[in-house]
Amino acid sequence: MRRRVVISGLGVIAPNGLGKDAYWKATVNGESGIGRITRFDASGYRTRIAGEINDFDPTEYMSRKEARRMSRCAQFALAASQMAVQDAGLEITEENTYRIGIALGTAIGGLEIAEQQCDIFQRRGLKGINPFSAAAMNPNAVVGAVASDLRIRGPNICVSTGCSAGLGAVGYALDAIRSGKVEAMIAGGTDAPLSPVTFGSFDRTQSLSARNQAPQKASRPFDNLRDGYILGEGAGVVVLEEMEHALKREAGIYAELLGYGMTNDGYDLNRIEPTGRNAAITIRLALDDAQVNAEDVDYINAHGSSSRITDKKETKAVKIALGERARQVFISSIKSMIGQPLAATGGIQLITAALAIKHKCLPPTINYEHPDPDCDLDYIPNEARDEKAEVALINSFGMGGSNISVVVTECSNGF
Repeated sequence: MRRRVVISGLGVIAPNGLGKDAYWKATVNGESGIGRITRFDASGYRTRIAGEINDFDPTEYMSRKEARRMSRCAQFALAASQMAVQDAGLEITEENTYRIGIALGTAIGGLEIAEQQCDIFQRRGLKGINPFSAAAMNPNAVVGAVASDLRIRGPNICVSTGCSAGLGAVGYALDAIRSGKVEAMIAGGTDAPLSPVTFGSFDRTQSLSARNQAPQKASRPFDNLRDGYILGEGAGVVVLEEMEHALKREAGIYAELLGYGMTNDGYDLNRIEPTGRNAAITIRLALDDAQVNAEDVDYINAHGSSSRITDKKETKAVKIALGERARQVFISSIKSMIGQPLAATGGIQLITAALAIKHKCLPPTINYEHPDPDCDLDYIPNEARDEKAEVALINSFGMGGSNISVVVTECSNGF
């Protein structure tokens, strides 16, 4: 019999809330975290809005010295991991430290450190470069920061598949627990792309929304007047455990993680594959791995980025994969409220689905005001619904064509 895996702890750093309670309250109430950029002067950019996190103080989670030596996305990862471990009540000791692992995803890692050091090099030369920057800009620093802080010595990996990396890390963690290599994993994603050059590279693609005068209305997944997505920042981290391990220590359980599927479009590095055929295969692989049927799916936490092409692609994929069930499933996109925080999104989506199952309430897709004939499913427009979801599907698609879907379900042994 295959080992069962459950979600026992949640940690979230999002533009509309820090911590699971604040985040969930804001999300079910449809509160947007999108606003004007304040981290740098964006007056010369086409897009001047983003999902910034303005009330995060890293020294609440680490020393000032440690914070100075970390990238912002590593700070987010560490804070969210501490939250998740505390929420799970998971004690890490010398006896179990090798039976707990870490899998975190990031799309860009500590790229803002490279930006800062480049500027210093231009002004002050080689001797001005901070020697700690070599480690800080490394994408794997997000894993190293968590491992050293929590003293976790088991399997660890940093996944980088663009926006899908957070759920990719969750898939790796699921396999590690199923195989018996570990009893628990810290898993999820983190990113902080709101620095001048990194943000500027996205701005230059003209794929971001330019609705600068109405920031909270800018991200509008599946809406016919959507004009692009919004970048955000943050982290979403969960504690995954083998079920008997969690029950033995009387841990609270939010949901059970049933399975995942992963593919690549094999299409183009820069362009989005428009038919959704490979994304549909991803969904079917996830359902097969989870050992559930299309008819069992109640809710989809969608990739739903507010991109003209990607939203259509996902709608097509859901129709292909679920058939007639597609028109009966509830679908929503949290990116309408937090933007697209790259690899952090998958972790935050998983947390949202787990909370939706626990609270029997499905969050809305805000700013859905003008139906798109090509996006004609039930996207839970503008107001949350008090509906029970026993089986939820989470979709995440990454730059370069990486697709991943994850299936979670209500756990009878939970709270």
